Amino acid sequence: METAETRKTHSQFKHTLPEWVWEFHGHHCPFMPIGWRMGLAALERLGIEREKDHGLFVFSEMGEGHPQTCMMDGLQAATGCTYGKNLLTRLYYGKVAAVVYHPGRGALRLALKPEIQDEMGKFEFFVYRKKGIEPSEIPEAVSNEVINFILSKEDEELFTIKEMPNFQYKPTPGSFNRVKCSSCGEYVFERYARLKDGQVLCIPCSNYEKNLAKKVEL
Repeated sequence: METAETRKTHSQFKHTLPEWVWEFHGHHCPFMPIGWRMGLAALERLGIEREKDHGLFVFSEMGEGHPQTCMMDGLQAATGCTYGKNLLTRLYYGKVAAVVYHPGRGALRLALKPEIQDEMGKFEFFVYRKKGIEPSEIPEAVSNEVINFILSKEDEELFTIKEMPNFQYKPTPGSFNRVKCSSCGEYVFERYARLKDGQVLCIPCSNYEKNLAKKVEL
């Protein structure tokens, strides 16, 4: 449940980021703060704290090969929905948007407004990026200019936020059950074990990956 202290935390870091978040991400760029702001806005509206265990889920609409994917590190840092806890899923829509879902509080979809994206495109930072220059190599003053633009905005200026009353999600149940591969002798969690010629095998030893790749190529 949200408390006065939680609300203070949300507001305290709305227009600035703790240094550990930058260190976690590795460089200064505008899209990581967008994810951070997106995550904080979701927590605030759902009335919840940063997730410690496994009760909150984020579905990023990002795909691969886009500079905007830095958004997902900001989402992880703000919400606690890390990839390692299996709380962050990539939907591959290629949009700067995400759905944040709490089983007891509902779901919200947050999307960066097109007009904000248009304004961001005018900053010199993206001149460097389009030349293939990595964010860590861009002059600090250039990076800070667009970062401060994002951090100075209010949630309503940055995002379109919509409730999703019909959203449903059933997470994969956890399991500690494991079996030993008959070929390599290594343990594999049983949902990933394969049965071939009467033997229990891990995916690499079963040749399952190669068969799957062949199907994809077709």
